Amino acid sequence: MPDNEIITFGCRLNAFESEVIRHAATAAGLTDAVIVNTCAVTAEAERQARQAIRRARRRHPGAKIVVTGCAAHLAPERYAALPEVDRVLDNQAKLLPQSYLSEEGAPPDPIATAPHLVDGFDGKCRAFLEVQQGCDHRCTFCIIPYARGASRSVPMGVIADQARRLVAADYREIVLTGVDLTAYGVDLPGKPSLGQMVRRLLAAVPELRRLRLSSLDPAEFDAELWRLLADEERLMPHLHLSLQAGDDLILKRMKRRHSRAQAIAVAKRARELRPEVALGADLIAGFPTETEEMFQHTLDLLGECRLAFIHVFPYSVRTGTPAARMPQLPGAVIKERAAKLRAAGQAALAAELSTRVGSETDVLIERPGMGRAAFYAPVAFSGADVVASVRRMRLVGASGGNLIGAAVR
Repeated sequence: MPDNEIITFGCRLNAFESEVIRHAATAAGLTDAVIVNTCAVTAEAERQARQAIRRARRRHPGAKIVVTGCAAHLAPERYAALPEVDRVLDNQAKLLPQSYLSEEGAPPDPIATAPHLVDGFDGKCRAFLEVQQGCDHRCTFCIIPYARGASRSVPMGVIADQARRLVAADYREIVLTGVDLTAYGVDLPGKPSLGQMVRRLLAAVPELRRLRLSSLDPAEFDAELWRLLADEERLMPHLHLSLQAGDDLILKRMKRRHSRAQAIAVAKRARELRPEVALGADLIAGFPTETEEMFQHTLDLLGECRLAFIHVFPYSVRTGTPAARMPQLPGAVIKERAAKLRAAGQAALAAELSTRVGSETDVLIERPGMGRAAFYAPVAFSGADVVASVRRMRLVGASGGNLIGAAVR
C-alpha cells in the first residue's frame, strides 16, 4: 500500500477537506497511511468511524493510521486511546502538510481561516469547493460549532481562482460547500451575501457551466440568491434545505430560526421562480419531547413542501449540547420514526420522478450507464457516453429510484 488511503465520513465539506488532506499528506512525503476523516453529527457516524479504523488495521497491518475530523477534534483522547491509531489531528492541523511529517518534524502552526486550494478530486466529475467554514449559531442538538469554530468566509478572489483550476482540470460541475453556507460574507469587508458571491463567481468564471449549492438555511435566503435561481441557468435547479423538523414547537426547542410556515413559503417561492426545481431537506426524527402529533407535522411537511430528496437523521445525543439535557425519547421510538420518515421520503422521491417522465434535461455522466440530472435525480441510460461529459436526454421512465434517460439526437 504505497499510496495513502483517505476514508471520509460526513458532509460535503469533509469531502472537500479530504482532498486537501490528500494533497497535504503527499506534499509531506507521507506514504503507506490510512487517514480517517471523521464526523461528529451522530453517534452512528462515530461508531462507523471506529469500525473503519479497526477494519483499516486488519487490511493494512503495517500502515500508519491517522484519525482526524470533527469527532477526533472534539475527543482526541478517545481516538488516541484506540490501539490501532498512530496519530490524531484536529480540524486545523489536518489541512497542513507539516502535520504529516515524521514525529520529529515541525509541529503544525494554527490557522484561523483555511482557503485551501486543490487541483482536482480523484476519480470524480464533480468537485466540492469550500467557501465558508464554522458556524455562529447554536442549534440545541448540534455539536459541530464546537468542532468547527466561528463562521469564516473564503474571499471571492480565492474562490474564483480555485473554480478556474477545477474547470481547467475538466470538472463539469462544482458544488459550493460550507458548515453554514448562507452565512457567507458576514465576516468579510462589505458583507457580501451568498447570492452576491455566486453571481460574481459565475461572471468571473464564464467557463463554469454547472454550479450547485449544498445545504441552505431557509431563514437566510438573500434577494440576490432568489434572483439567481430565477434567471441563471448555470445555477442548478436543486435546493437542499436545512429544515430539521416540521413542528413549530420542536423548531423552537431546536433553536432554529425559521418556522414551519417559512419553510413552506421558501418551497413555494422556489417553484414559482424556477418550476423545474427539485427540493431536498435534512430532517431529524425523535428529537427530545417530540410527540406523535409533532412528528406527524414533520411527516406532513414532505408533501406540503414537495420534498424529493431527504436525509433522515435519527436524533443522537451529543454530550455538551442543550438538547442532551432535555427529556429523551426511547431509542425504539426514535428508530421507528426514522424508518417512517425514510419510507415517506422514498415514496416522495418516486412521486417526484414520475412527474419528470416525458421531459428533457442535461445529464452529467458520472460513470458508464449512470448520470445526474440538472435537478439532481440519478439517471440510468444505455450507451457509451464519456464520463464527465454532459448529454441532453429525454426522460422516458423511472425505476428503482432512478430515472431512465435516452440521448436526444
